[in-house]
Amino acid sequence: MTGMARAFWIESPGEGAIRDVELSGPGADEVLVRTLFSGISRGTETLVFGGRVPENQYAAMRAPFQEGDFPGPVKYGYLNVGLVEQGPSDLVGRTVFCLYPHQSRYVVPAAAVTPVPPEVPAERAVLAGTVETAVNALWDAAPLVGDRIAVVGGGMVGCSVVALLARFPGVRVQLVDADPARAEVADALGVGFALPADALGDLDLVVHASATQAGLARSLELLRPEGTVLELSWYGDRRPALPLGEAFHSRRLTLRGSQVGTVSPARGATRTYADRLALALDLLADPALDALVTGESAFTELPDVLPGLASGAIPALCHRIRYAGQDHGD
Repeated sequence: MTGMARAFWIESPGEGAIRDVELSGPGADEVLVRTLFSGISRGTETLVFGGRVPENQYAAMRAPFQEGDFPGPVKYGYLNVGLVEQGPSDLVGRTVFCLYPHQSRYVVPAAAVTPVPPEVPAERAVLAGTVETAVNALWDAAPLVGDRIAVVGGGMVGCSVVALLARFPGVRVQLVDADPARAEVADALGVGFALPADALGDLDLVVHASATQAGLARSLELLRPEGTVLELSWYGDRRPALPLGEAFHSRRLTLRGSQVGTVSPARGATRTYADRLALALDLLADPALDALVTGESAFTELPDVLPGLASGAIPALCHRIRYAGQDHGD
């Protein structure tokens, strides 16, 4: 049994198109999913769209169900929420999250989908992959009750981290970003906001997610002696310079990397990738996280939307793609 679907491909750096795809019916232990929504992770996906993945990172940057190779043609993406139409009886009719690219229908192993809790709307569930990154970052950072913390960079990842830190007891957390408009998002998430020059200092922890050299330098400046910067940014083919010759050594500062591709060693012995994703979906029951979705477009508009996101003409945290009426046969 076969069917048709439609998928978004990056044909070459800066240029995308929607292709027709022929699907085979699901086999044993597979599911056929009809996509309801997908999300564009603006930071990573616009780097991929622009052909800015370094060649030595091609393997590390592959998405789980990517087709093609960098810089293109490549089918890329990993924030997909859909409805299971065929498969094991306990999944048919369930809304699920999958690390799948932008495609109207797809077949994957049943183990590759995670049911979305009933209290989490499908529209919000597209944030699961980014909230999972935030969960892993906080497992790495291990903040303590009463810590003074800043998140520098109010993009999708930074705001996800801020949203989770807002739940920690006794923690003072501030979102720091060069865009004054991010103050509205910070307010919706229940945290303070500051421009970089006005940020509170003497911090125990700074989570850096701006992917800029200036943001990383400012993060180091905000620390107390023996404080830690947790680096979440993905710089693509850029090489930021660091002020390690100033007070970095005398103040005994720590700069630590965190990446969602590996479960944090702090939890690796007791948590799996599936556990981490399920936790992220549970955390999405909080309606405050709707503030991270800042725009929506139809699937057919995606070839025009991604260039706008990449250039900054369309300002966004998470831009959601809707699929109703976009598939063959709908």
